[in-house]
This record gives sequence, C-alpha cells and structure tokens, in this order.
Amino acid sequence: MSVSAALMAATPTFDGKRISRDVKVLASDAYEGRGPATAGEDKTIAYLSEQFQAAGLHPGGDLVGGKRGWTQAVPLRRADIVGTPVLALDVAGKPQPLTQGKQIAIRAALDGASQVDIANAPLVFVGYGVKAPERNWDDFKGVDLKGKIAVVLINDPDFETGKGDFDGKGMTWYGRWPYKYEEGARQGALGVLVVHETAPASYGWDTVASSNTNTMFDVVRDQPSAVHPKLEGWIQRDLAATLFKNAGLDFEALKKQAQSRDFAPVELKGQRLSAHYQVTSGVITSHNVVARLDGTTHPDETLIYSAHWDHIGVGKPDARGDTIFNGALDNASGTAALLELARGFASGPKPQRSVVFLAVTAEEKGLLGSEFYASKPLYPLEKTVAVINMDGMSPFVPSRDFGIYGSAKLDLLDQLKSVAAASKLRYTPDPKPEAGYFFRSDHFSFAKRGVPALSYSAGQDWEVGGVAAGKAASDDYTAKRYHQQGDEWQPDWGFAGAARDLGVLYTLGTQLADSRQWPNWSQDSAFRATRDASADSRK
Repeated sequence: MSVSAALMAATPTFDGKRISRDVKVLASDAYEGRGPATAGEDKTIAYLSEQFQAAGLHPGGDLVGGKRGWTQAVPLRRADIVGTPVLALDVAGKPQPLTQGKQIAIRAALDGASQVDIANAPLVFVGYGVKAPERNWDDFKGVDLKGKIAVVLINDPDFETGKGDFDGKGMTWYGRWPYKYEEGARQGALGVLVVHETAPASYGWDTVASSNTNTMFDVVRDQPSAVHPKLEGWIQRDLAATLFKNAGLDFEALKKQAQSRDFAPVELKGQRLSAHYQVTSGVITSHNVVARLDGTTHPDETLIYSAHWDHIGVGKPDARGDTIFNGALDNASGTAALLELARGFASGPKPQRSVVFLAVTAEEKGLLGSEFYASKPLYPLEKTVAVINMDGMSPFVPSRDFGIYGSAKLDLLDQLKSVAAASKLRYTPDPKPEAGYFFRSDHFSFAKRGVPALSYSAGQDWEVGGVAAGKAASDDYTAKRYHQQGDEWQPDWGFAGAARDLGVLYTLGTQLADSRQWPNWSQDSAFRATRDASADSRK
C-alpha cells in the first residue's frame, strides 16, 4: 500500500530529547537494572503507568474489581540445580563421569520436579529433531523415545550446504534449541541433548555453559511436561563424536544423512546416560505493563506495539566495581520509544481499531513476559492485527536504511518497506540470518501463534558518517556494553534516529489501525497455517 501525503503530514513530531530523558530515568542506578520481581520492577511499573496515564491512555491490563489495571501479572517458575549434578555416561558397561559446564551443560528442570534420577537411559540420534508437516519432513519416523534421551543437531538441515527444504542459510524456528526441546517433549522423550557446534549455533561453548548452568526461568504452565522433557541440555561436539564412534557410527556421516528427509533415527548402541540432582523450584510474580487506546469503530480488533522493560538487574562487580546492569539501549530505549509512540497516538485522531502499548517483562529470561501474554492474551490473538516490537532504538543520527531481527516473509514487512521508502529509507536484510535473531526477540512469542509480528531494527548506514560510523558504533556496543554494566545512558544521546524511525512505525500502525487489512505470512511460512485456522473470526 502506498503512503499518502495526507497520512505522512498527519504524523506527529516525535521528540528525541524526551526519549532520552525517559531512558535516563529508566536506566538510572535507582532502578537497579530493572530485574523482574525486584524493587527496580516496582519503580519501572510506577513510572510507565504514570507516563501512559499522563499521555491520555487507559489501563489495558488485568481486570481488577471489574476494571482494568495497568499491569498483567506474570507468574514465573524459577528453578536451580542444588549443588553439582552427578552426570555420567555408561559406555559398554563402564561409567565415565561428565563435568557440568565442560563436556555437558544440563539445565535445571522446569517441569516442577524436585529430583531428577535418570539411570542408564539409552541415547537415540534423531538428526535435527524436526517434525515439519508443511515441508514433508519428519526426523522421528515414529521412533519410541519413552525412557530415552534424544540427541539432536543444532540449526536446520540446510545449514551445512545453504540449500534444501528449509531456508538455506536462514535459520527457521525448527533450528532453534527451544523448538528442539519442545518437540522432544511432544515425541515423549525422557530428555533432549543438543550437540553444540559454534558455527551453526552462532555462539561458542562458553555462552552455552554460562546460559544453561545457572538459574532457569519459565512461565508457569498448565502442563509444563508438554513442552519440557525431564532433562534438557547441551553436549560438546567432541563428546558427541566419541559417543557415535563408541557405538560404531560416524558422526559426520550421520550428520550428512540427517540433511535428507529420508533420514531415520539411529540408536547409539551401548551408550547410556545417567543424571542425578536435586532442583529447588518456586514461583515469583512479575508484570507486563499494558496501556490501551480504544478503537472508534472496531474496538475488538487490536494492533500491538511492544518493548521489553526488563534487564539483568544487579550482578557481580566489573573492573570499575559497578554491579548494576543498567540496560540503557537494551531495552530502556525501546521502552522509552513505546512511551513516545503512545503520546503520539493519544494526541492525534482516534484510531478505528484499538491500539495496545505492551511493555513486557522477563525478555532476558527467555521472552517470558511476551510468552505469557501470547499464551493468555488480554485481547484475542485471532483479532490481533499485528505486533510491532522495538528492542533497542537508535540514540544516534538517523540512518538511510532499516532492518528487522532475522529473516521472515510476511505482508507486514512488505508494508513496512513501502512506508519506509516514502521516507527514503531502504530495507537491508539481516546479514547473518543463520543466527536466528528472528526467534530471539519478543515478537516471536506472537509469531509462532500465527500473529504477523516483527522487531524493528535501525540500520547502520548513517546519514552522517555512513556505514563506517554505524558499524563502528554497533561493534563498540557489542564489545563494551551489551549485557554489561557499561550499557548506561549517555548525555550526548539525542535519539534523532529513534524519533525519525517512530514516524515510520506510527505511519505503518495508522495504516493498519484505520483499515480492514489483515496481513498474513507467506504461503510457505511455518506460521501461516496457524493464522489461517482462525480466519473465520476475522470475517
């Protein structure tokens, strides 16, 4: 759809300095890194609620006494392994101890169990662990995994060659480790071990070990065992190769076989795993913050803008003795942009469809705030037009290009490209689609349930300084600030880039909110069938 001159003229002026002031507050030491279920959360909720109310929006959260409040309660399960887990392989009757964090990284059980006792469970190689009916692909072939541990490869069958039935070098949802655990649970596996290799994972073993051997979080689920096998973990590639060799198999040869839909599961004969450890498990409650602007003619249809308000909180001191992970760009910037967008919508003509501004919790724990909303939506997903997520907004000068997190084919992206082009912004595809960034931000909780969704990303081709300046700033942030105490507000941040980008996202949202459009996924998307299944509710 082309962008009319009248629509562009009606776009509010977004204030970069006001965005910067909001970031300064939210990323201040007083907010203690905005950890869920902390005093920092209480301050964040209070600030966001006050700002939404001052902008003229209405509470859009849980019903309390017949009226909606500003928040949606998000119960989270927290689990820790007690002490050091006892892990061992039984190779032809001989026990071989494994060291947690070295050859193997086992996650604390998230099914509510207080004890894990697995004795000599058989190991079965199930290729990439994919069951994709729309691609006529089934790595399981009906294998009985009851009481057994599934061993799976990371990423997709296409990764090695860049060609095949998935997305070439672009990672699909089937390539992500959360999918592999979930599918293993659906197939009845006692456990799932993902084989780590740096290139297809897009990160090294140190990241795997640090991320999987500490406290685990999940949303509180009605049936946690439906998505979590008893044992979830990773193993080093060299350990996997040894297991295959001891079973009389060739790891590389079987990996090549797994790249074909003809692959069939293979038991690693004589190789068994034992795991014994206790788990402490409890429930904490965090909150999403929800503001709403009611639609004038179709209030039951909803457009969502989202951003995650949380960050890492307080941790070990860095070299400067700083213990607070302030999370200025990640993601006080997106949260401040959400506030600014809300002000723009509230000050302009009322939309025909309702617009919801959703600040979610626990993104840093695994997209859990958005996962909870999408699993228990306040407004029906089948009548949610789209989700536009902001995870990091540019504090610098405007860029000549933009992108989205990861790669995907959907009408929403095509429409965004058209709107951006009217502002002389070009689309730059994700330069590293194999990293699977599409599945690592809050929009994905909605996408996997069929709702058209994307996360906006500022480009690196700056209007002042070009690609060299943009890339230098990005590299500096990744090296010195990302998930570090150095991600702090800077006094020279003018957020001119974010202010310009908000004009684009506002125009896109206005097009959607004031129309009868229902954007969808491409015909070959894994999410198309889910969206189509609810089509009758949108007639």
